[in-house]
Parts: sequence; C-alpha cells; structure tokens
Amino acid sequence: MQPNLATTFAALGDPTRLAILQRLLAEGERTVGEIAKDCPMSLPAVSRHIQVLEKAGLIERRVRRQWRVCRARPQALEMVADWVEVQRAFWTASLDRLDEMLTRQHPDAKKD
Repeated sequence: MQPNLATTFAALGDPTRLAILQRLLAEGERTVGEIAKDCPMSLPAVSRHIQVLEKAGLIERRVRRQWRVCRARPQALEMVADWVEVQRAFWTASLDRLDEMLTRQHPDAKKD
C-alpha cells in the first residue's frame, strides 16, 4: 500500500518526526538507539514516531544483527514536492490574473 498525501503530511506535521527525518536525510542511516539518544523522550516513544514515518513511507527500517537501522527515503518526498508545485503554479496564475484584471480596471493606479 502506498501512503497518501494526508498520511505523509500527518507524519511530517510532528516536530519530533520532522527532526528525525531531517537528521536521517542529512546524516544517513542511524540505528533506533542513535536516534533516541538525541530525543528528549523514551525509546518506546521514539519507536512509535519511527513507526509513523515508516508507515508514511518516509523512512525504511532493516535489521542489521541486533540493531534496527533506519534510512530516509528521499523519493517519498517527491509526492509532497509535486503537490507544492501544483499549488504554487495555481496561486501564481491566479494572482497574475488578478493583477491583470486590476490593472485593466485601474490603469492609472500606482504600481510598486
């Protein structure tokens, strides 16, 4: 099952999960213990945050001997980037049309 945009945004909407993802993107693979060491919460709480990120497809976990290793999946952010780009294009075009309409209605108005 591929996560949907709402699941992805919900996962990214928590500051702890966002910090975990940013760290994995910047630093590469980390064990759950290494991630938990920098979080001001219990290991079980960190594990729950990691599960949410994994369910959203933003990270993947694998077993390396006795450790659980987490890795970011940057390609999962493409869905977010695509959505943001569609919104940016829509609003840019809408504001451009509004500007044109206002310019036609008030040609002598001072522009900044």
